[in-house]
Amino acid sequence: MAKTELNAVVLQRVEVAPGLIILRVVPEGWELPDFKPGQFAVLGLPPEAPRSLEADPDEDIPPKPGAMIRRSYSIASSSKAREYLELYITLVRSGSLTPRLFALGAGDRLWLGPRITGFFTLDAVPADSHLVLVATGTGLAPYMSMLRTMLPAAGGRRIAVVLGARHSWDLGYQSELRTLERRCPGFAYLPVISRPAEEPLPWGGPAGYVQDLWREGAVARAWGFAPTPATTAVFLCGNPAMIDDMVGLLAAQGFREHSRREPGQVFVERYW
Repeated sequence: MAKTELNAVVLQRVEVAPGLIILRVVPEGWELPDFKPGQFAVLGLPPEAPRSLEADPDEDIPPKPGAMIRRSYSIASSSKAREYLELYITLVRSGSLTPRLFALGAGDRLWLGPRITGFFTLDAVPADSHLVLVATGTGLAPYMSMLRTMLPAAGGRRIAVVLGARHSWDLGYQSELRTLERRCPGFAYLPVISRPAEEPLPWGGPAGYVQDLWREGAVARAWGFAPTPATTAVFLCGNPAMIDDMVGLLAAQGFREHSRREPGQVFVERYW
């Protein structure tokens, strides 16, 4: 397979909100490899591919002829159901690739990397550990893959998704997460928005940031007990400023960031 060959097709494009889409992509003439929840795939398009009208003009230096613009995106679909890959993508208006991805529709072709990789997985987490999955924006994507793969058969494990966004309409997968919360007794969905004054209707949930929910003990209230380093692994994905704040808050409570050399309870994936 040539590296620059357009080897996949958009099966479905769903607009979640302005500047937010879900793309379902299927390989063309080859099979998706096995992957683990939390890993990422690489998408690509040639520089001559059109840009979304919502994006800024392309001011980048044109790539060499035949080059492919590539970026990595966390997979949101289950690792057990591999008919397609689902990607949850936000528009970077000045970017090189996302404006081109936003111009795609069902049936359009693109490049999909044949390898799926990444270390933001549950491999290093004990099977009986509770999980707190903290995200901003599209940082939710790897958690959707984890949840779709392991729920509702999570046993006695407690799981909480703590999700922050600017507006309620930016909280992706709301219906699915609310359904999981109803159907799975050990699961809690804790959304928070930072700009409630801009809502067209009054926002009835918490306002602020995911850090505020952690400080206020929202997970402890949902579970009925406080997460501790002995019982709980915490995953952080999204805005690096959020991650830095959360790492500091967690360290003050005895949580340690995980590394291959020094195992810990805090797992980090920075999105830019």
